[in-house]
Formats: sequence, C-alpha cells, structure tokens
Amino acid sequence: MRIGVDVGGTNTDAVLMDGASILASVKTPTTANVGDGIVSAISTVISCAGVVAGDINLVSIGTTHFTNAFVQRRHLDRVGSLRIALPASAALPTLVDWPEDLASVVGLEHIMIRGGYQYDGRINSELDEEAVIAAARRFRDLGITSIAVTGIFAPVNDTMERRTLELITHNHPASTVTLSSDIGRIGLLERENAAIMNASLATLARKTVEGFRSALQQLGITAPFFISQNDGTLMNAEFVEKYPVLTFASGPTNSMRGAAYLSGLKDAIVADIGGTTTDIGVLTGGFPRESSLMVDIGGVRTNFRMPDILALGLGGGSFVRFEGNEAIIGPQSVGYEITSRAHVFGGDTLTATDIAVAAGYADIGDESKVSHLHPGQVSAAVAKIHAMVEEGIDRMKTSREDVPLILVGGGSVLINRDLRGVSSVYRSEHAGVANAMGASIVLVSGEVDKVYSYETVGRDGAIAEATMQARVQAVEAGAIETTLEVADIEELPLAYMPGGAVRLRVKVIGELSIAGGK
Repeated sequence: MRIGVDVGGTNTDAVLMDGASILASVKTPTTANVGDGIVSAISTVISCAGVVAGDINLVSIGTTHFTNAFVQRRHLDRVGSLRIALPASAALPTLVDWPEDLASVVGLEHIMIRGGYQYDGRINSELDEEAVIAAARRFRDLGITSIAVTGIFAPVNDTMERRTLELITHNHPASTVTLSSDIGRIGLLERENAAIMNASLATLARKTVEGFRSALQQLGITAPFFISQNDGTLMNAEFVEKYPVLTFASGPTNSMRGAAYLSGLKDAIVADIGGTTTDIGVLTGGFPRESSLMVDIGGVRTNFRMPDILALGLGGGSFVRFEGNEAIIGPQSVGYEITSRAHVFGGDTLTATDIAVAAGYADIGDESKVSHLHPGQVSAAVAKIHAMVEEGIDRMKTSREDVPLILVGGGSVLINRDLRGVSSVYRSEHAGVANAMGASIVLVSGEVDKVYSYETVGRDGAIAEATMQARVQAVEAGAIETTLEVADIEELPLAYMPGGAVRLRVKVIGELSIAGGK
C-alpha cells in the first residue's frame, strides 16, 4: 500500500492505493504549516480505508513549498557564488538580471576566478586552485554555508567544478555546495542563476524534509517517503536535500501523470483546473512534454529542466464580473476561501463555481443562492470559461489535428460542453485527486543533457557515456539499477560549432527501491 500526497496553494490532496486500486482519497484545505495539512490528509485516508499506519509501505509527497519560498522571497539562504570563467564573462556580474529585492535577499559574496572550458570541452584557461581555496576560506569567515559553483561550459566538461567541490569541502567542511553542471544547461547566466537558486534553498530543504519525516512519525508511519520532481518521477529524501529546485512545477506534473494513469492515455492534452489556475500541458509517452525555452521563476531566468505548462487565471474560485454583456473571469481568485466567500456557500463573491451551479451542470453548495443571476450573464460567463480553455489548448497543440483532452482537478466541473480542437474528453471520478495519484506513481528517473563532439568520441560512445551518467543519477535518486531502461534519447546537431558538436539528452527510468527512501 502507498499514499500519495500533493500539497497545493489551495488544497492538500491525498490518495491511498493498494497496487492499482484506489482505497480512499481526500481533499482538504492547505494549512499555513504544511506538515499539519499532510498529517490531516494522511490520517483521513487511512481512517477512511480502515487500515493502520503499519500497513503503509511507501509515502510520496508533491509540494509547492520550495517554489513558493523562492517566489515570495522567504526562508532563503544567503549564497556565496563562485564563477570559474575568467578571463571570459567578466563584463557580466553575477545576479546581473535578478530583481533587486531578490538579489538583496540571496546575494552575499560573488567571486570570479580563472578557469573553465570551451564549447567542445577543451580548456579555456587552467583552474586557479589557490583562488578557489581563498574563496572557500572567505566564505567560511563570512559564515556563508550555501555555495553555488558555476564553470563556463561545465555541462560539456565538469572536471573543474568537481575539483572545486573537493577544494571547498576540504577548506570549508560545513558548507553545502551546488554545482551548476548538476542542474542547468549550456547558457552560463541562466545556469548560474539555477545553481544560486538551488543553493538558496539548502537550509529550507533540510528543514522541509525533516518536517515531512516528523509528520509521518507523528502518524506512526515508518515506511520510507519520497518527493515528486518535475519530470513525473520520484526522488528520495537525500536527493531532495541536494536538489530542491527539481521540485519546481511538480504540482502540474503530478496532475499530468495522474491523468495518464486514470485515462490510460499516453499522448494527450491535460487541463488541470484547480481553485485558482488552469494548468495545461502535453503528455508525450505518458510523461509531460519538457519546455525548450528559458523559464522565468520569481523574475529570474533559468535553464534547468521544467515541464512545458501554460497557466491560465481560471479556477473554481476565480472572480467573475461583467462589463456590459461581456464576462471577465479571473485572474483573481478566492482560493481556499471558496467555502465561505462563494455565493453558493453564502458568501458575497461571484465565482466560476457559482456560474457552473447557476447553469445547472454542477451540484455544489446551495443552488438557490445563485437563482438571482441573469440567464444572459450566466450564459456569457459559461461561454467565456470554455473559450479560455479552448484558447489554451490551441496554444499548446503542435498541429491542427484534434487531440484527446483529459480533464482533472477539482475545478474540472467548470467544463460541460464540447471544445474546439478536441477529439474526445476523458474525465474520471477520481479526477479531483489526480495530482495525489500522480505523486503516488513509483518511478524514478535520471537525465543527462550535455554537448558532445561526435567527431571525437563518436555517436555510439557519446550515447553510451550519457546513458551511464543518467543511470548513475537515477540510482542516486532511488531507482533499482536492474530495472532501468532508456526512456528517451534526443539529439540536436549544433550547426555552427565545429567538431560535429551535438546536444545530447538521455533519460532513463526505473522502478523505485523502497530501501532507497529510508
């Protein structure tokens, strides 16, 4: 038996599964203390299913905790940054493109030293080890324990970053070091941003993991727990403490994986309609399509792995107002206060849920509370809701062909008519907790995204090396090595680089080792 939990901004959802069977599910309001909400949700599903804590074999949790902390500039570490690039990049200081309020919270000491590689892995300049040692001691003397190391073209050749890690660890043993090559892709500034972002969450990651562990102990659950990451797979607690940024956007990803599980479809559009937003994504082979663009998080451009998600300001709690005959939906929402502020619950705020009830296709709250709404306005609002989803689907499609749509999320009741561009609509009775189901799916992945010179190492050699590195990463995240298989290989020739340069991305997936989460 396993429990999947998804902690969202509005609701905390939990589902208890026995193999492929759903024994119980619950949707509860998210609490200010995340641990309290998790305890409440898990204890409820255990009670509903009539099982005891000792029956549970595994718990997996999806959380927006780290994303929210970064966006809200809360609970972040001051970070020491070390860039290995001189004489290159000197004109672009660290945090040059960060919002001033965030840079003032995170930025503390930024040091540039000589070193780094060229695009094909050849040395740009030798690593200045004495400067690394001096930087480590400088960070130590300033009391900086979270450090981000970024080398120019480190995803192609990470030798200098690895050596820098050794030197910092030896001279500043109390430090936690993030290497950019473990997280980001080729672009220097975006990769440095991602590394600093990850480093700023180091202390929060340890506290959050310990909070999850304490919550489970409070419930008497001794089973291992895992955290869902943003490619639809899980990672163990130790991996989360090292790479908290990999949880960013894991909420929509969990919903998409849960949608694939509930519908049996591997290629489809998924619309996850919650209380505040509608997240639209594309399933490819049962996993979310990844974004190929730079991703902005809290005003900071990054280039680490993220799902390709379109977020619309449409949810069950979205404000509804009218300008003449035109309905305006969102983006403001009552969120988790819907049970007190929406008309159908006796409140004074007109929401999208009120419109669905007034239109007669949702049975929520007290229908008499919306009987005063003008039929023309209700019709206009219903049309607007469907038009917003249609436009979102059209923006995410890659062809003009109609595609299947899977509706999930508690707000999926807002949709009740055919949508243009959609061949068929799939909706499950458990659609409201698809995110928690996605968190409970026990797969682990490893991924490598690097540039190789095919003329130097050959295509087969490059793929073999990347696959080996991806397998190592998957095992570190908690996978059983004998179950690993290659899920995807993507090759992108870099036309303007000599040496047969190719950007190669290899992803492997395997089954979860229960022992890996203890």
